[in-house]
Amino acid sequence: MSKHLSIGIMLALATLVAAPASAQLNGENLLGDTGVKNGSQAAPGTYVAFLYYRYSTDTIRDKNGDVVSFDPSQPGSEVLHAVMPLFIYVTHKKVLGANYGMMAAMPFANATLEAPGFSFDSDVGEGPADLYVVPLQLGWHMPRADVISAFGFFAPTGRYTAGSTDNTGKGMWSYEFSTGTTVYFDEKKTWSAATSGFWELHSKKEGTGSVRAGAIQLTGVRVGQLLTLEGGLGKSFLEGAASVGLAYYAQWKLTNDDFGFPVGLPGGPLLGKHRVWGFGPDVTIPVATKSKLIALVNVRYFWETGARVKTEGQSLVLTGTFPIPSIKIPPRK
Repeated sequence: MSKHLSIGIMLALATLVAAPASAQLNGENLLGDTGVKNGSQAAPGTYVAFLYYRYSTDTIRDKNGDVVSFDPSQPGSEVLHAVMPLFIYVTHKKVLGANYGMMAAMPFANATLEAPGFSFDSDVGEGPADLYVVPLQLGWHMPRADVISAFGFFAPTGRYTAGSTDNTGKGMWSYEFSTGTTVYFDEKKTWSAATSGFWELHSKKEGTGSVRAGAIQLTGVRVGQLLTLEGGLGKSFLEGAASVGLAYYAQWKLTNDDFGFPVGLPGGPLLGKHRVWGFGPDVTIPVATKSKLIALVNVRYFWETGARVKTEGQSLVLTGTFPIPSIKIPPRK
């Protein structure tokens, strides 16, 4: 490769994505948004939910697990906030023996981590993020297990400009296939273990095509495929309305990101497929009167570990779910 062509490619790359450009890019899956009993579909009905997500990190790890510092004199940190109203509808209609449901969520966020880097802009401003829609969700219920399968997509409704540090979206369409199960260890279904898998694919990022570096035409940036596992172990109380447990998530990049280069670039500490694991408590508390269940409030907190080519931090997830109308509680005999 000539020196001129090498410089041209690196300049083109710098215009495509935010620093560090050589790193693997993040997908759309919100890690930790599900937990204990996530392999179970809600009972038929209409639900409105509100989710608050906070992710904080001051650590980036390279492909060997070592901490990366871009500026040793100024340690970086990042705090992301997101608020997400959700609409969930589960019908009595049966498809292949399963209840048919659907879901939609419109997040509002203060930023997005497109790559494992830090933004030092303290006044980013909030805005709409990428819309999440699940038009197909199927839930099966058996005496000692539940199974759920779904197809969803993320639409690029969030603010996105290639190379910008104040994006609230990822600038791409993403498609997610998922399936999971909750297994119960006792007849009353008070002890459970759950795992759901999410396979994520992506389109090319907006504004990253039609870039020429010397004689080479770059074809756009595409995030690699991702596999995410989420779930947990739990113990439920009050006929399943309350629960405590340990939740987890784990994510792996299955394929390398495609930056549109027909030639390879020298390896670096942030080149390679990323991974990360998270673990933490999961608690659900019912809000009810003597005759009605008004809402379920869930709190999860995760500490990340095992990160490679990715940030490593902590996340807080608060969710309030309101059945519409409120569920009547039968009087105790």
